[in-house]
Amino acid sequence: MSPRIVIVGASLAGTRTAQALRREGSDARIMLVDAATDVACDRPPLSKAFLTAPDASPDASPKPVLTTAQLGELDVELVLGRRAVSLDATGHAVQLDDGRAVHYDALVVATGSVPRTMPGVAPLPGVHTLRTAEDAAAIRAALAAGARTVVVGGGFIGAEIAWTARSLGCPVTVVEQLPAMLLRGLGPVLAPAFTRRHAAAGVRVLLGAGVTGVAGTGRVEQVLLSDGTAVAADLVVVGVGTAPETAWLRGSGLDVSDGVLCTSRLAVAGADDVYAAGDVARWHHPRYGVPIRVEHWTNAAEHGPVVAANLCGRPTEYDAVPYVWSDQLGARLQIFGRVRPGDEVRYVFGGPDEPRFVAVAGHGDELSAVVGFGALKELMPYRRLLVDGAPWSAAEAVTPSR
Repeated sequence: MSPRIVIVGASLAGTRTAQALRREGSDARIMLVDAATDVACDRPPLSKAFLTAPDASPDASPKPVLTTAQLGELDVELVLGRRAVSLDATGHAVQLDDGRAVHYDALVVATGSVPRTMPGVAPLPGVHTLRTAEDAAAIRAALAAGARTVVVGGGFIGAEIAWTARSLGCPVTVVEQLPAMLLRGLGPVLAPAFTRRHAAAGVRVLLGAGVTGVAGTGRVEQVLLSDGTAVAADLVVVGVGTAPETAWLRGSGLDVSDGVLCTSRLAVAGADDVYAAGDVARWHHPRYGVPIRVEHWTNAAEHGPVVAANLCGRPTEYDAVPYVWSDQLGARLQIFGRVRPGDEVRYVFGGPDEPRFVAVAGHGDELSAVVGFGALKELMPYRRLLVDGAPWSAAEAVTPSR
C-alpha cells in the first residue's frame, strides 16, 4: 500500500506541498486536514484589492488557493472542519477533535499563524482582525460607508489598511506602540520616513501609544488609549501581529518556542518523518546560520516544494532570501533580505522624500537587504547582488537604471 502523508493545514503552505508532491511523482495517499469548513482563500488581496473592489468586480470575490475540484484532481483526501488537537510523534498519529487518531507515514505541519489580540480588551461589534474573507468583507462594508477608522498596529497589514481606508476618503488613525510604523520590517532609518509619508497622505499617526480598551453602546464608538485619551471610531482593525499555531503540538516533545524548530531541509527537529512549512516553521537558514521564522506569502509558497522534494528522496535545503511586498501609498514596497537594527542604510536611487527609491542596508562589507518603493526596474540589479551573496562594495558600484 502507498504511504500516507498527512498535511495539517490546508492554506497556502499545505496546498502547495500537496501540489508539489504530485509534481514530484509521488503516489502517496495524501490527506489534507483543516479546522476551517471551506477551502482557504488567497490572503494577500484581502488587505489590498478586495477592500476597494466594487461588488461587480472580479476582485470582489476572494479566490481560493485551490478549489475542491483542483484538490480532487490531485487525488487529495480533503478533511475540513476537523481540528488537530495533539500529536503522538512516537506513534506516528495525529489526534483530531472528533476523536479519530489519523496515522501517517509522514506528517507536514502547515497550521500557519493566528492573529494576536489586545490583552484585556473586550471585543465589540465593529472591531476586527483581518484573517478571513468574512473579516475582509465586514471591513470593506464599513469602509464603503465612510467609517471613522482606527488601525491598531502599524505593521504591513496596518499600513495597507490605513492607506486603503484613506484612499477611500475615510478618516484614519493609526495607533502604534513603537516609535515608527513598519519598524520591524524597515528598520530605524527607513521606517520613520515611511511614517512621514503616511502622515503626509492624511493618516493621523499616534506613536508610542497603547490601547487599554474600546467603548460603545452596542458597537464600537471609541478606542481608549493608555494616556487617558479616546479616539472616535466606527471601525477598528487590529493588526498587532500573529503567533504560530502550535497549541496542538504542546506535549509532543517538539521545540515550539517560536514556531516548530526545523533543519535547513524543513525536517522537524527531534521527530522522524515530520516536516513543517509556512508561518509555523522556524528553520535553520543556511544563509544566516541561525533559525528564522518568516510570516510572508512567498515563504509559505516556496516551502511546499522543498518539503515535497525531501519527502520524495531529493535532499533540498531552503536557503532563499526572504522577500515581502506591500501595496501602500499608491506604489509597491518590496523588501529583499532582512533589515537589521544596526545596519547602515544608503539610498542608491531616489531618496526618503522622493516618490520612488531604492535603498540598500548592510553592516561592514555585508549586504543584508535591498528595499525598493515604486522602483521595480531600478531595484533588480541590487536584488541580484543580494541573492548572489555579493558584498556591500558591489552595491556601491552599480549604476541604477533611470
